[in-house]
Amino acid sequence: MDRDAIRAFVARDRERVEALKRDHHAMRYRASRGTSGLAAAKMLREYARKVRPDWPTARDRDEDFAHHVAMKRRIDRAAHAFRAP
Repeated sequence: MDRDAIRAFVARDRERVEALKRDHHAMRYRASRGTSGLAAAKMLREYARKVRPDWPTARDRDEDFAHHVAMKRRIDRAAHAFRAP
């Protein structure tokens, strides 16, 4: 390893790096019109099915649905906090 390269890496502006990453991902999202997230989800689902062909089970789907219902209720309860007076 090159000591100067290591020092430069350690000393780099972390906030600037994070800002560049956010800008990069935002640009990719805008360019794909949001479909990149769907593509990633599709690939993850395909991988999960290769690892566990029985996934999702009926129980998995029931638990997922229950989670969505509970989340919707929380969002509905919190919605008033974001309304203009």
